Amino acid sequence: MITVGMNYHVIEGRQQDFEEKFAGVIDALRAAEGHSSSTLWKDVSDDASYLITSEWSDEQAFTDFIRSDAFRDVTNWGKEQILSGRPQHKIYKN
Repeated sequence: MITVGMNYHVIEGRQQDFEEKFAGVIDALRAAEGHSSSTLWKDVSDDASYLITSEWSDEQAFTDFIRSDAFRDVTNWGKEQILSGRPQHKIYKN
């Protein structure tokens, strides 16, 4: 089991768009093999900063997901429309 922390900072004023898009992304995550759960967290001191934590059966399952067309479609939209910088991912092995 691994936990992945995905840090995102969105363009000011686009927080609602990011949160709504995550609601759609959660469906893709639920369908991904090896995915257990994901949670979206919002920074109370910077409301444009978010963390998504995801539980996966193993690192390969997460790698397969981030190489998928579903993930690529979402991230391309995010880079062009929502994010103020490059996302940062960190893997924590349990």
